Amino acid sequence: MVLIPTPGAEASRTIAYFSMEVGVEAAMPTYAGGLGVLAGDTLKACADLGVPVAGVTLVHRKGYFRQRLDQEGNQTEWSGEWKPEERLEALEPRVTVEIEGREVVLRAWRLELAGRAAGAVPVYLLDADLPDNAPEDRRLTDHLYGGDDRCRLIQEAILGLGGVAMLRALGHHAIATFHMNEGHSALLALALVEEGVAAEEVREWCVFTTHTPVPAGHDRFPLEQVRDVLGESRAVALESLGGVADGALDMTRLALATSRWVNGVAMRHGQVSRTMFPDVPVGSITNGVHAGTWVSPPIARLFDRRVPGWREDTFHLRFAGEIPLPELAAAHLEAKRALFHDVETRSGRRLDESALTLGFARRATSYKRAGLLFSDVERVRAIAREAGRIQVLYAGKAHPRDEGGKAGIRSVFAAAAALGEDVPVVWLEDYDMSLAASLCAGVDVWLNTPIKPREASGTSGMKAALNGVPSLSVPDGWWVEGLVEGVTGWSIDDGGTEGDSDAEIASLYARLEGSVLPLFHHDPEGWGRIMRSTIAVNGAFFHAQRMVLEYAAHAWGIAASAGSPAREAAGRL
Repeated sequence: MVLIPTPGAEASRTIAYFSMEVGVEAAMPTYAGGLGVLAGDTLKACADLGVPVAGVTLVHRKGYFRQRLDQEGNQTEWSGEWKPEERLEALEPRVTVEIEGREVVLRAWRLELAGRAAGAVPVYLLDADLPDNAPEDRRLTDHLYGGDDRCRLIQEAILGLGGVAMLRALGHHAIATFHMNEGHSALLALALVEEGVAAEEVREWCVFTTHTPVPAGHDRFPLEQVRDVLGESRAVALESLGGVADGALDMTRLALATSRWVNGVAMRHGQVSRTMFPDVPVGSITNGVHAGTWVSPPIARLFDRRVPGWREDTFHLRFAGEIPLPELAAAHLEAKRALFHDVETRSGRRLDESALTLGFARRATSYKRAGLLFSDVERVRAIAREAGRIQVLYAGKAHPRDEGGKAGIRSVFAAAAALGEDVPVVWLEDYDMSLAASLCAGVDVWLNTPIKPREASGTSGMKAALNGVPSLSVPDGWWVEGLVEGVTGWSIDDGGTEGDSDAEIASLYARLEGSVLPLFHHDPEGWGRIMRSTIAVNGAFFHAQRMVLEYAAHAWGIAASAGSPAREAAGRL
């Protein structure tokens, strides 16, 4: 499948995709979680489809952070470090960004993401670690989301202002659209004004994807701090662009005010965003995940035999309904054994491959409610004794300043200690893309228990679905669209009263006891049919190729030419 610009369009006109984090592989820790991994999946799908895109991010030499957990679940953090010179191409151009009245010099590293058949997408990683800079400035691009608000504002200036300057220095002059993946990159609108674009015309050049359904998740910087870091004239310009309110620069407001297209990352998230920003038309393009990255090796081999062409056109997975159930069961068992080997290597724990294995892995923060399953430890013990053996695998990092998230990890450790071997529970430390791939493919059910409506999307459940792993989830984010009860998984209901956690706990236990465990332990053929339909229904839709085709058509203004494979694929949306 190749996306070809419409006849007469300039094939060289690039989409510039800006994101503070981009997750491509575990060995490059340039991501913190779902936002960055989604950015990486988007760019990989663009490469597969031949979309003319260039990615822009920071190099993050010391990544996000590495995680250690003690026996009580107390988290400590430490910095790892990777060497871009061992993996990336160093580029010659140098650009500068004025920070606090001084010039900070930047260079870029290039990563080429090769597509299936259509070429490659370049990703440019900005780096301030140059001898031209003062020692403290050389560290500005080291840590992802590190430091205080001042450091965060400087990094966002480097991304937005420095990113546009670097693209120009590299010869990207025919940029059709600047895509802001979250508000971190919204200062690129200021860069366009400084290039000579009239403030009222900036909207013609920009689109914005918001990922955060809660107000506290949007970056705001006091105007005094903005003046100190960016200068008085830029503070005035940002106010004229509509980015200043209540004495602060609001990066989300700036992105909203300077974009011709704004979207949430699921239909439900679009609805929530329209409530948050009632004066802005907000659409929705539901996220998708890159099948070539997230389908496990045994499932991929099965697809190669039974669903040829799925790598080039992921919509082909709708034919997964023809896969023989014994072959699917065998492929999943292989993935499960690989996961359990990984668990034993990491933790020393040996798990039972015949037990129903629940997976819960995502950023550890309070609204994700990692410990909801253990609201009644004795009930969980009784369910495992009477309905069938259960074991649970967890992974996820809490931000160093997120005490609620850290407390959530400790609560799971306490439940694990109380349950002992009646219900084995393991939290795997230092969650990364490699562990995510192993977990999403090897567990039997993907568990997700967010407080509604705070889950913007939830792409981990999509990764699981590609591998035939159904979800047991609160209907929020993508699961509102992906849930077909008893076909692609099960819902955790609140009884019609949003926020009724008691009803959700009761529903969770009822689903486990009455539906999930009996089917898994006593009806392997019925379980296999759910796995197969999970692939055919959800795997065939919630993938990055479909997402990119929607962005191309609705946000970027790229259409597929008549007769192209992409036109046929787009027609199935």
